[in-house]
Amino acid sequence: MNPYLASIFLPVIISLILGTRKSNKKRGVPVDVGGEPGCAIRNYRFAKPVESHWEGISTIAQLFEQSCKKYAYMPLFGSRKLISRDTEVSPDGRSFEKLHLGEYEWLSYGEAFKAVCNFASGLTHLGHGSDERVAIFADTRAEWQIALQGCFRRNATVVTIYASLGEGALCHSLNETEVTTVVCGSKELKKLIDISGQLDTVKRVIYINEEGVSTDVSLAQNNSSWKLSSFEEVQKLGQENPVEPVMPLASDVAVIMYTSGSTGLPKGVMMTHGNVLATVSAVMTIVPGLGSKDVYLAYLPLAHILELAAESVLIAAGGAIGYGTPLTLTDTSNKIKKGTKGDSSVLKPTLMTAVPAILDRVRDGVRKNVDTKGGMAKRLFDISYQRRLAAINGSWFGAWGLEKLLWDFVVFRKVRAILGGRIRFLLSGGAPLSGDTQRFINVCLGAPIGQGYGLTETCAGGAFSEYDDTSVGRVGAPLPCVYVKLIDWPEGGYLTTDKPMPRGEIVIGGPSVTLGYFKNEEKTNEVYKVDERGMRWFYTGDIGRFHPDGCLEIIDRKKDIVKLQHGEYVSLGKVEAALSVSPYVDNIMLHADPFHSYCVALVVASHHALENWASNKGISYSDISDLCKKPEAIKEVQNSLVKAAKEVKLEKFEIPAKIELLSEPWTPESGLVTAALKLKRENIRKAYADNLKKLYS
Repeated sequence: MNPYLASIFLPVIISLILGTRKSNKKRGVPVDVGGEPGCAIRNYRFAKPVESHWEGISTIAQLFEQSCKKYAYMPLFGSRKLISRDTEVSPDGRSFEKLHLGEYEWLSYGEAFKAVCNFASGLTHLGHGSDERVAIFADTRAEWQIALQGCFRRNATVVTIYASLGEGALCHSLNETEVTTVVCGSKELKKLIDISGQLDTVKRVIYINEEGVSTDVSLAQNNSSWKLSSFEEVQKLGQENPVEPVMPLASDVAVIMYTSGSTGLPKGVMMTHGNVLATVSAVMTIVPGLGSKDVYLAYLPLAHILELAAESVLIAAGGAIGYGTPLTLTDTSNKIKKGTKGDSSVLKPTLMTAVPAILDRVRDGVRKNVDTKGGMAKRLFDISYQRRLAAINGSWFGAWGLEKLLWDFVVFRKVRAILGGRIRFLLSGGAPLSGDTQRFINVCLGAPIGQGYGLTETCAGGAFSEYDDTSVGRVGAPLPCVYVKLIDWPEGGYLTTDKPMPRGEIVIGGPSVTLGYFKNEEKTNEVYKVDERGMRWFYTGDIGRFHPDGCLEIIDRKKDIVKLQHGEYVSLGKVEAALSVSPYVDNIMLHADPFHSYCVALVVASHHALENWASNKGISYSDISDLCKKPEAIKEVQNSLVKAAKEVKLEKFEIPAKIELLSEPWTPESGLVTAALKLKRENIRKAYADNLKKLYS
């Protein structure tokens, strides 16, 4: 054969062979299980659910101690020193806090273990009993983990509470669990003071001093009967008066984790040490090459199981954890002083966890920057993106080899520098990730994304896509710690006998499934079941389908389905996910009224995209709020939503007939989204009741 022809056809033949092998790979296989009839799948690697990856380790406390001894001189917890805290005033008179942060300062595993032991001893000398509960009410930081592990060494159950939680939910969480000691940040102490008269059982408050933030200790002393101590004082007390640990058992409750309250008052999920360990053990078998060379950027709420599990995995592997915040993540983040470095630029992490909303912002930020430059820079980016996208999608006619290296150096090196330039693996969880964003991250960061599916109630155990699975829209095969089963939901039209793929409600069983809801037996019995073989199952309320290779795809949710006036069913979450790919959408909530035949939507506008469109069209406006009210802008966004809907073949009744554009973003602080950026539908409906009424008039 002519060598030139061979050079063309040989890669294509190899691609077809490898593609066939990959498509035939079984990632999940059928398994016989008890309980309600359905279609059950397990991870192909393990015949039975994994409980512990380490011989002789049955609790998170033991796992932490093992790592601290094994990696004693390796860095564990890193925090940035505050150099200055400034206030900048915008042209419209609004004030913004800007931070100048220094390098990361590290605690080694050995030093962290001493800090944990000291905190545990200090807690005892403060008068906290092992049968009492400790609440951690603070932002993600090293002290959070030190307090958590310190409590575990006294077998004290920890109640985790989102730092962004409102007063009502905060009171409910602390009173329901009868917490006697609260560990909090300086900002959170102010919230506690405001509700001190409503807290029934709190006796002790341990506050974490924050550089540049005043701590209202005297105000707290004057307005409460609490015994107040700083975090440093508790550690010093423990160092001077060490006590022997009281180690927990696998069956002991490690954490009562309060949900973010997206559907009302938060519920406390009881997690045992065995539950958390099972998830950590399972993830250790999935992520390739985890080890002491890895550096993880921690910025999501530790009160969320996704972050708690991720950090536990890194500790088990001997990795380093550098702490940051969502507002200081990159060089252009809102709180970073111009000309100084964001967390990712300084830390240069190899691993990150993200919720889809944050990855969407990374994508939008890159596109905004490229569009602003325009000209040859934009053309070069578009060409390189399409070439690499073709390769990732499996085409040998895409950019491989030297061409890939060229595009990486010329174009994508600058994009990768946004997150430090060393990311090798990303975990996305908490909500569905759009295929567009997944591919954008694959191309621009050059790293695989592991999509995870799990719930607080399953200790994040559910499904996880492997590093070599380049498909989009799926969440992978079951984690090795669980079985995943689909059961019929006839009312919604989802059956395990459906063709070409079985569909139904997702039910998860295995050692990571938690005990239930604290002091809520009725709700626990409603969604948790134990089968005749002794396996505990959680009924998620999510609807999924199994692909032929055993991977799961989330396609619907029972609670999000509304029946319209003429009998059509609308899945709110499914439609929102489809419409959110519109470049004009920063956030969106679909609203369906059973007494009407059509849907409406509240759309939080993407400022850059809408302003860029207005500029190109020569439309004048005073500010973004004014632009959102203009009929031309509403029509443009509406047309974009219709286009997005048609691309995924939504029915006409699923497409919002009317929309309202909003200029103000929805944040956890506003109470309209959770800390994981999920919609709080009821809160949004109440806040925009008049707007929704007007859309239906």
